[in-house]
Amino acid sequence: MTYCVGMRIDRGLIFMSDTRTNAGLDNISTFSKMRSWSIPGERVIVLLSAGNLATTQSVASLLEERMKAPGDRHPSLFEAPSMFQIARMVGETVKEVIAVSAKGGQNADAFGASFILGGQIKGGQPRLFYIYPEGNFIECSADTPFFQIGEHKYGKPILVRAYKAEMSFEDATKLLLVSFDSTLKANLSVGLPLDMQIYEADSLQLGEKHRFTASDPYYQTVSQSWSIALQSALDQLPPFSFDK
Repeated sequence: MTYCVGMRIDRGLIFMSDTRTNAGLDNISTFSKMRSWSIPGERVIVLLSAGNLATTQSVASLLEERMKAPGDRHPSLFEAPSMFQIARMVGETVKEVIAVSAKGGQNADAFGASFILGGQIKGGQPRLFYIYPEGNFIECSADTPFFQIGEHKYGKPILVRAYKAEMSFEDATKLLLVSFDSTLKANLSVGLPLDMQIYEADSLQLGEKHRFTASDPYYQTVSQSWSIALQSALDQLPPFSFDK
């Protein structure tokens, strides 16, 4: 399993993903689930993935190969005129990979994968999409300013309660780390390190990128402080009484 988040704030986009893949308790590996491509000054594309590892790697590999050979029958992410068209291309590639994998008679659900796609092309606005295993997709809005894929249920309440569109990248990073820390504490299939990528609106170049490991001082501070803050908040709630 995995956990990935793509979030839109007024200042741009921020992405975070864990790196654990799990094929059983005795078969745990580390793979990055975040990929990015850019032509500085022209476009920035970030892709997060969750689901079948072979599927997600095949999708990313095909997209990269077609960027290297734009004259082939498939268009390139570097040629698409809008982020909407890029979302369509990623969706079609997902369907293509799953269809090929399922030709042997296996259930297509076994090869399922979902993606978060975000970025900006010159002349357009920063955009964020959720791409389903079926290849269809939805775009974030003011009512749904972030997307999660993978093991999302433990970290979602924190995002829903604390998200603000006007928050800084620093505060957004802190919020995502709390969301991920809560997920890590609740589910062993999500694990460190955590990859983070920032994109500042209209910069048309990749921003700060950071990998949080278990020994990262800031991550340790956030994790410990959040636990203390939760206990303190619980202690401050009015006591319950069984007396009528």
